[in-house]
This record gives sequence, C-alpha cells and structure tokens, in this order.
Amino acid sequence: MRTLIVAPNWIGDAVMAQPLLALLKAREPKRPLDWLAAPHILPVGAAMAEIDRLIEAPQRHGQLQLRARWALARKLGHAGYDRTYILPNSAKSALIPWFAGIRERIGYRGESRSALLTHSPDPVARRAPMVEHYARLASVCGSPAPASFPQPVLHADPNRAAAVRAQLQIPPGPIVILAPGAEYGPAKRWPARHFAALADRLTESWPQVQVVLVGSMNERPIATEITTMSAGPVRNLCGETALGDAFALLADADGVVSNDSGLMHVAAAFGRPQAAVFGSSDPRHTPPGSARAQVLWLQLDCSPCFARECPLGHTACLTQIAPETVFEALSHAMARQG
Repeated sequence: MRTLIVAPNWIGDAVMAQPLLALLKAREPKRPLDWLAAPHILPVGAAMAEIDRLIEAPQRHGQLQLRARWALARKLGHAGYDRTYILPNSAKSALIPWFAGIRERIGYRGESRSALLTHSPDPVARRAPMVEHYARLASVCGSPAPASFPQPVLHADPNRAAAVRAQLQIPPGPIVILAPGAEYGPAKRWPARHFAALADRLTESWPQVQVVLVGSMNERPIATEITTMSAGPVRNLCGETALGDAFALLADADGVVSNDSGLMHVAAAFGRPQAAVFGSSDPRHTPPGSARAQVLWLQLDCSPCFARECPLGHTACLTQIAPETVFEALSHAMARQG
C-alpha cells in the first residue's frame, strides 16, 4: 500500500514538512510516499529523498475546481493508497483524498473539515514551530512523537547546478545569492536600498564573488531596483529561472541572504551558509532549520505582528537592520563549518 502526502501551498511550509516524511520513512521504509502538490511546489518534493512519485494537483487560486479534483481522485482511487496526510488547513485540500476513498485521512481539523478527516491530533496549547506542527502528524497513527524533531533536509544534483550555471553564463567561482522577495507582503521584505548596499559591500570586500539575485517574476521589480542602486556588478535572475534551477543555484551558493521566505527555507535545507532577515514574522515559529544560518531579528515591542504591511507605517523592524550587520552575519555563517 501507498501513502499520499497532500503538500502545503507555500514553498517554505513544504520544506518544513520534510521532517514528517523522514519520520514516516524511518517507521516504514518500504512504504512508498507520493507528493500531491501544486506545480510550484513539485520541485520541493523532487528534492526530497523520501518521495517516490510526484503528482500535480489542480491549482487555480481561489477556485474550487470540483470537476478537476473529482477526475484526479478517480485515478488515485485505483493507485493503492490507504493513508494520506493532508497538510494544508483548507477544506478543499481534503476533498481529493475523500473523493478517492482513502481509508485513513490524517490532518489538523483546520477549516471546517472534520467530517473529511478520519484522524486528527490533539491540539497543542502553545504555538509550535512549523516543523514540529507537521512532524507531530507522524504520531497520529503510529509511534509516539519523538522528544526532538529533525530539521528539513533537501538533496540537490550537483550536475544540475553546473548545467544551470553554464546555461546562464555564470562562470565558475564563488557565488552569493540575494533573495529579496517574500510573497506574503512588504512587512517581510528588507528594503531594496539595504540589499543594494549589501551587494556593494560584498563586491568591495570579496571581488572574486559573484552576486546574483534570485526570485520569481513578481520580485523582478524589487531586484531591478536593487541593481539600479548598486554600484557593483549584480546579476538579476529574478523571473529568468525555473524554480528547480533556482534551487540548484541555491544548493551551489557559497552564501545566501534572504527575507523570511520560501527560498530561505530551501537554502537552509540545502545546508548553505545564510543570513536570514526577519521583520513582521517570528523566527521562533518558522526559523531556517540549519546550524549554518544566522537570524537577524530586532524583536521590537511591535513585533511579531504577522501583518502583510506594517500597521504603523514605518517597518522599523526591517529598516533598522543595517546592511553592515547583515554582512557581518553572513561572513560569520560562511566561516562556520557545516
């Protein structure tokens, strides 16, 4: 029999779900784990050693897509699944396993979907870190929860990194990646002028280092602003790479600087040295899971507010983190052995 993992819809959350898969695989090594995910989440599953098969889920933002979900469920109903872990909290994310008649449907109660689940864990009184939040699902139908939880680990093909660098004409040598985006909103984005100042500091201090901006097309305007303000050579690849290619570059990076974003979690899971800048969110809840990560968080009285935009209009939690401070944090992370 097989297990179906219904993946989260955010890259960072998908990465933080990997320890759950590691626990499940350790418990039943021969049981296949399949990853049902939206197209932009499939590359996360592809980088997980525990995943046996990738399945693309219907994904149109804000649409129920009952017909598409029913058609996919009909196929999955004949694929030998007897257990599923439904990681998003929405009711519609539980529809495909329910339509498919999968016997054990495990997940948090979430958004009015208790009737669609067969097993739910007891709620935890405190706000648990997301890695623990997902990993605790492993104990619902099996062994007790462990005393500690593993950190996310992704695996990269080094040959792909070399191929991507060749395709993008990035010559061999050290590379530092800046990821200036955060899909959630501007209250999680370190200012473009700070990224530009950091890029200048990097190229002045380490002339041999290539500074590359990575992100989606949505982040290209921010990246363009950074390159315009920067005095040194900075390569803007935002919107120019497939997500899997961006992952390959991150896995090959000598250093990474990012906001609290999906790419922050990807870099951490690849074990890359990094400086992670936090604003409106909380690194106690969604930290980069790596000993080589340096977290910068001012912990002002007004934070964490978890807002998309600063309720006070000043975003001091981000603007007051100086580029030099981030440079020093990255230097420390890069000097630390893995």
